[in-house]
Amino acid sequence: MKPRILVIRGGAIGDFILTLPALRLIREAFPNSHIEIIGYRHIIALAEGRYYADATRSIEFGPLAGFFARAGTLDAELIEYFASFHQVISFLFDPDGIFQRNLERCGVKRFLQAHVKIDDSAHAAQQLARPLEALALYLEDAAPVVFPNEQDRAFAEEFLREQIEPLVAVHPGSGSPRKNWPISHWRELLQMVLSERGRVLVVGGEADYASLGELRDEFGSRLLVAQDLPLPSLAAILQQCAQFIGHDSGISHLAASVGAPCLLLFGPTDPHVWAPANPGVRVLSAPDQDLSRLPVAEVIEALV
Repeated sequence: MKPRILVIRGGAIGDFILTLPALRLIREAFPNSHIEIIGYRHIIALAEGRYYADATRSIEFGPLAGFFARAGTLDAELIEYFASFHQVISFLFDPDGIFQRNLERCGVKRFLQAHVKIDDSAHAAQQLARPLEALALYLEDAAPVVFPNEQDRAFAEEFLREQIEPLVAVHPGSGSPRKNWPISHWRELLQMVLSERGRVLVVGGEADYASLGELRDEFGSRLLVAQDLPLPSLAAILQQCAQFIGHDSGISHLAASVGAPCLLLFGPTDPHVWAPANPGVRVLSAPDQDLSRLPVAEVIEALV
């Protein structure tokens, strides 16, 4: 029987991608193991069948709630499931050890608490991998890599079928308005890019509906919009782009992780901790950490 390893990782898109170097360490150290990941289904899809994970399971599963309660009632099927793993590694915040003790009630004998609070001591990917040193695993390369599969690449080819030349991709959003360049600046930048190119790819999700609507109203069909796409499909599309422009966001990490040349605009967050560590990433930091003070001309100069 193959050794079975379970990794539990919640968090947003960027959090998960920053954990990929740690997952790579596990995969490389235990290449013949069966590795599963519990997390948010749409995010951990980036790992399932794409090098890192043999299988995944959603963390949004009602019976799992009992495992976060002191002396909680534990689902019989989950008891059997957790007990089947030889090693469990959890990145969940569990300050009172309640989740860990409930797993031990299932018969889990090897549990590693891997949650860390990110500070300014090192790059986030390096900090996320530090708990694995308890397993004699040491991170040397902090650059995450996402591996689109054949199905993802086929989707991208169909999505981009009318494009003769690689597109410039932009993502005008992030998880926080404070991390966003003003939409008026994006409009000015797009005017310049569209004067040089016939079309631009604009990426967005639920949090970006308002900004995407404004840009669509102004530029119409000159924008190819990739909205609410599955992350593995979007990864394959970004892999085909000539350049990506964005903020400190999960989508920026996704673009960098598939090798797209990236120009990233940083405001209140520290790029030494949060910027992708991948080759081909350039960061422009705003004056006084205020993105409204980052001139369009400076971004255009960096693009050229």
